[in-house]
Amino acid sequence: MCPWRVSGALSGVRRPDIRGPPFRAGKYLIYMTIVSWHRACTVPIAMKIAELKRLANPDSPAASVRGTEKQDTAIASSKRPWHKQRWVHVAIGGGIVLVLLVGWLIRAWSNSNHVIAADRLRIVTVATGHFVRDVAAQGTVIAAVNPTLFAIAPGTVSYSVRAGDTVKKGQILATIDSPELNNEYQREHATLDSLNAALSRQEIEIRRQLLTSKQQADLAQVAITAAERELKRAQWAWDQRAMSERDYKRSIDDVATAKLNFEHARDTAGLERDSVVLDLRTRRLERDRQALVVENLKRRVEELNVRSPVDGMVANLGQAEKARIPESAPVVTVVDLTAFELEFQVAETYARDIKSGMAAEITLDGRIQPGSVTAISPEVRQSQVIGRVRFSGGQPPGLRQNERASVRIVLDERDQVLKFERGALIDESTRNVYVVHGDHAVRTPVQLGAASVAEIEALHGLAAGDRVIVSDTRDFNDAPDLLIAN
Repeated sequence: MCPWRVSGALSGVRRPDIRGPPFRAGKYLIYMTIVSWHRACTVPIAMKIAELKRLANPDSPAASVRGTEKQDTAIASSKRPWHKQRWVHVAIGGGIVLVLLVGWLIRAWSNSNHVIAADRLRIVTVATGHFVRDVAAQGTVIAAVNPTLFAIAPGTVSYSVRAGDTVKKGQILATIDSPELNNEYQREHATLDSLNAALSRQEIEIRRQLLTSKQQADLAQVAITAAERELKRAQWAWDQRAMSERDYKRSIDDVATAKLNFEHARDTAGLERDSVVLDLRTRRLERDRQALVVENLKRRVEELNVRSPVDGMVANLGQAEKARIPESAPVVTVVDLTAFELEFQVAETYARDIKSGMAAEITLDGRIQPGSVTAISPEVRQSQVIGRVRFSGGQPPGLRQNERASVRIVLDERDQVLKFERGALIDESTRNVYVVHGDHAVRTPVQLGAASVAEIEALHGLAAGDRVIVSDTRDFNDAPDLLIAN
């Protein structure tokens, strides 16, 4: 572009204001670049035009001789150093602004994954009010009395009923043919008969031994009487001096000997009696033991006829007809239709607060029935604890085995409790929640207390009126804050 055209063009350009936003500073930078280029270009051209004017005037003193001294023109350097020029400062400032702008854009781009739509969030408000701590669980209707009858011995089973039949207490449901058990019963019964015979024979022998001992004692008594009579005769003869002294003293010794024999016979008879009584008692104990064995075998033989323990219905048959089954194999299950309970499962964290006798609400087919907790298992299986609830005030009609129902157990009730609606992933172990402030959500440390089915207590970190995100926040990777896009 020609210098004068540039100059003419610049004459209509107005110097921009640099006190505005960064884009105005950019326009100013462009303007200063054009002005600098114009000045550098127009100064030599103006000098060449002045030289042409001198050559066109012949009267000029320098026109007679044309040398080369006019070709070079000394230009005084009146510019300041480049680092002190104003356009350099403006350019540096514009560059800094540009770098900051790019940095802000990069940061916004890097945090773009923490921006989430508001319609994807469930936000609740913290409030103070009445708090009911309860536990809800799904349960199954089961018969409170549903005994399963087992085989008392190995054998062949024969059924007299079918599944679904109504039975009465004591009715025969199945029969087990067990030759082993019958043979054992007959063998032990024969042993009992032999023991009874041996006991009878022992009783006779004991009576004989007692009679012999008594006879010996009686004979010793008779010997004493005879010795005393002979002593009286010897005493009379000794008084008449018709017997020698040796014969007299022999008579005295015969009396003493007869008494000693009597005492020994009497003591021996007592010991014999005690001995035979002990032998008799031993034999009787052996007989009684065998009688118990026979009685137990008799009971087992009778239990080969499987009878119903309750009035109810046959739930299922455990074996096929005429099947060979081992001992303790399930034979048949009977259900008592007059007593139903509800079996439920709860998390082990709630099980420690559930006690027998607590009131419960049973929801069955949309109807609420009162109930009470009858048992809670001390065993934990897969983080679950099994409990049972019984209907209070009468059992509803039309209950069926394995019917589904829901159970609600009230654990605690309080007033003036800081609470909020809980989400699926919020419980007593939660330590951080996102609190909403305008279009931002800040991750806030909290301490939560008791939890119910729909609400949870806030102990520390929250205040009434705070808005909390209770939806799933696992995708946020514990970001310190979130940007909520409407």
